Amino acid sequence: MPEVKEITHLKDLWDEGKAQPLVGKQLALLRYRSNLLGADLRITNFGGGNTSSKIELPDPLTSRPVRVLAVKGSGGDLGSITESGFALLDLDRLEHLKELYRGERFEDEMVRYYPLCAFGENRVAASIDTPLHAFLPFSHVDHLHPDWAIALAASANGKRKLEQFNKEFARKILWIPWQRPGFALALGMERAVKENPGAEGLLLGGHGLFTWGMSQRECYLNSIHTIDQMGEFILRHQAKQDRRFGGIESSPLQDRNRIATQILPTLRGAVSSNGRVVAHYADSDDALTFAGSKWAKELASLGTSCPDHFLRTRVCPWFLSWDHAREDIQVLKRRIRDEVVHYRAAYKRYYEEWATGDSPKLRDSNPSVVVVPGLGLFGFGKNKREARITTEFFINAIHVMAGANALEDGKVYDPLPQAQTAEQSKQFTQFHNYVALPRSEAFRIEYWALEEAKLQRMPAEAEFSRKIALVIGGASGIGREAALLLGRRGAHVVVADFDHRGADKVADEVGTLSSSEFAAATAVDLSSSESLSEAVQFTVAKFGGIDVVVNTAAIYPVPGAGGELSDQQWAKTFLVNVTGNYHLAQQTEWVFRDQSLPATMVLTSSANAVVPKTGSEAYDLSKTALNHLIRELAIKLSPHVRVNGIAPATVVAGSTMFPRDRVMQSLQKYKIPFLQTETTEELRTKLADFYARRTLTKRPILPQDCAQAIVWLAGDQSGKTTGHVIPVDGGLFEAYLR
Repeated sequence: MPEVKEITHLKDLWDEGKAQPLVGKQLALLRYRSNLLGADLRITNFGGGNTSSKIELPDPLTSRPVRVLAVKGSGGDLGSITESGFALLDLDRLEHLKELYRGERFEDEMVRYYPLCAFGENRVAASIDTPLHAFLPFSHVDHLHPDWAIALAASANGKRKLEQFNKEFARKILWIPWQRPGFALALGMERAVKENPGAEGLLLGGHGLFTWGMSQRECYLNSIHTIDQMGEFILRHQAKQDRRFGGIESSPLQDRNRIATQILPTLRGAVSSNGRVVAHYADSDDALTFAGSKWAKELASLGTSCPDHFLRTRVCPWFLSWDHAREDIQVLKRRIRDEVVHYRAAYKRYYEEWATGDSPKLRDSNPSVVVVPGLGLFGFGKNKREARITTEFFINAIHVMAGANALEDGKVYDPLPQAQTAEQSKQFTQFHNYVALPRSEAFRIEYWALEEAKLQRMPAEAEFSRKIALVIGGASGIGREAALLLGRRGAHVVVADFDHRGADKVADEVGTLSSSEFAAATAVDLSSSESLSEAVQFTVAKFGGIDVVVNTAAIYPVPGAGGELSDQQWAKTFLVNVTGNYHLAQQTEWVFRDQSLPATMVLTSSANAVVPKTGSEAYDLSKTALNHLIRELAIKLSPHVRVNGIAPATVVAGSTMFPRDRVMQSLQKYKIPFLQTETTEELRTKLADFYARRTLTKRPILPQDCAQAIVWLAGDQSGKTTGHVIPVDGGLFEAYLR
C-alpha cells in the first residue's frame, strides 16, 4: 500500500487504544473497522457498502483451521453492525462455486449455493456481493459508495478523469465498466487485479469503490485515504466552476418551512395510494440549490446512478414544477393531486416495459422523493427513519451529480466508459457529464429477485405502523398510557401537553419502545385555538400529516371556600373541556381534508356526563356537552374521519386532576379514614378502592384500561364505529342511560 499522507477532508477515526485489545480477534476488528467507515455518510450510505475479512477459524467438528470469509450480511448497516451481523462462509467451498457457474444468464442461481457454504452454525444471509469479496486476493476488502467516488464513476469522462487522478496522486485505481453485482463481476474483478499487479483499488462504473489491505488498519487507511484524495480531486474541479446544475432558476423561499407544512398533508395523501407513508422534509443548501436549478428537471428524470441509491429513491424522483412568483399554494396543491397520477402511470409503464414472467410484482408506483423548486426535497417511507434515509440518499445523488457536473470538460465520449460495448453504450442516459444507468439495468436491480427476498425477510409491520398520532394531554395519566400504547404498537407519536417538560419525558419513553425518531413532544394549551394550531403544524412538519387525534386533557374546577365556582372558573371549564375539543377538530380538519386518508379522533368524556351530582356541575355539564359534540363532529368530519369517545368512571391513579389536596378532601367527604403521613399514592389508592366498590366489577379504573379503549377506537378494528362514547367505568350502574 502507498504511504498515507495527510488526510484533508475525512478523519482518521482509528483509535489504537480501542483496537489493541481486539488484536487476535479478527471478527471484532472487522466490526470495529466497519463501524468507523459507517460513521461518516461521506464514506457510505446507511445500509450501503460491504466489508470483509478472510480469517482462520477452528472447524467446530474437527478443530482444524478453516479459511473463512466474514462479510457483512444482507441488509446490514456498517455503522451499527455487530459481530453477529457478519455472514461466515467457507472460502474453499466458495472457490469451488466457480466450477458450477454457468454464465451470466444463470447469475441468480449461484445465490442458492451460499447457504451451503456457510461456516459452522452461522446462518446470516450472505450478501449478493459475497463473491466480489471472496475472489479478490486480499485479506481485508472494503466496498463503499462515497459520493466523490461515484461522481467519477457516473461521469461521461470518468475513466479519463480517473487516469488523471491516478497521475496527480500517484495512485493505481483500476476502472471497471458497469456490471450488475454478482458472479460475473466478481470474476472480472479477480481478472483485472491479476492483470494489474500493484493495483490499490477498483472503481466500478456507475457503482462504487473497492479498496483493500493485508491488515485491518491498512485496509481502513487505504479506504479513507483514497476517498479523501478523490474528494480533493472533485472539490478542486468544483472550485473552478461558476455555477452548479446550470445555475439558479428558482431562489429558496424565505417562508419555505411554513409552505412545506401547508402542502405536506396533500403530498402525503397523494403518494399514499399503495399504503400510508411518513414524510421527511429537507431544505439544506444542497437540496435547495438542486431543486431551484435550471437542470433539476432533466437530472431528476435521469434518476440516480448508484444501485444503492435508487433502491431507496425509486428509479427517479418526482420533479414538481412550481413558479412560486406567480402561483399560490392552492395551485401547487391542485398540481400535486393532478400530476401524481402521471408519475404513477409512467412508473407502471417502466415496470411493464422491463418486467419478465418471473419478476416480482410491482410494489409501489408512487414516488419516494419529491423535488419542489424554492422548497427543497420531500422524502417518504414506511416510517420516519426510512423517510429520512431516503432523503439522505437523494442528497448523496445530488452530490454525485454535482461532482460529475464539475468534471465536465466539453468533450463527447462515445462509447461511454461505463458500458462494456459500444452497443450497450446506447442504452445509458446522459445529461451534460452525468451518466445514469440504463432503465433496463435499473429495473434489474430494483426488481431483482434477491432484493425481493431481502424485503420478504423483513418482519411484519405493527398495527399502527405508518400512522401518526397527536396525543393531547399526553404528559400524564390516561394520555401518557395512550401515547405509550400507540408507540408500542408502531405509531409515530407527538405528545402534547400544557406541561411541556412532562410531554418531553413521555416522548422519550415512547421513543424507547420503538425509535427516538418516531416520537416528539410539544407544548399545547387546550384553551387556545392558536396553541392547538401550532401543535397540529408541529406534528405535520415532523411527520407529514395526522392519522389519529387523542385528547385526554380536561380541567376539574375546585370550588372556593363558599363551595361555589366563580364566573371565571365556570367559563374556563367550558372553554377547555368543550370549546377546546371543538377547536382541536377545527385545527385538524384541513389536515384530514388534504390527506384524504381515513383518520380517527378519540375524545375523553366522563361517567359524570350522565350522573347528576352536587358540587361538580361545571365539570359534569361540560362532559355532557362533549358527548353531543362527539356526535356532531362524527357527522361533520365523515366519511374520512371517525370521531368517538370514552367515558371513564373516576380515574385517580396518575391523574393531574387528583392532586394531594383534592384526594384528601374527597376522603374526608366520603368519611374514609387516612393519616397525614401517608404518601399521595397511598391516599389515591384508598380513594380509588372506594370508587371501585360502587361498580359492578369492584375493580379500580386505571389509566391503562382507558388507554386500551382509546387505542381500540383509534385503530382499524373499530372501523365501523363512529359517533359513539364507550363507558370504561367498571359497570357503574348509576351511569346507565335511561
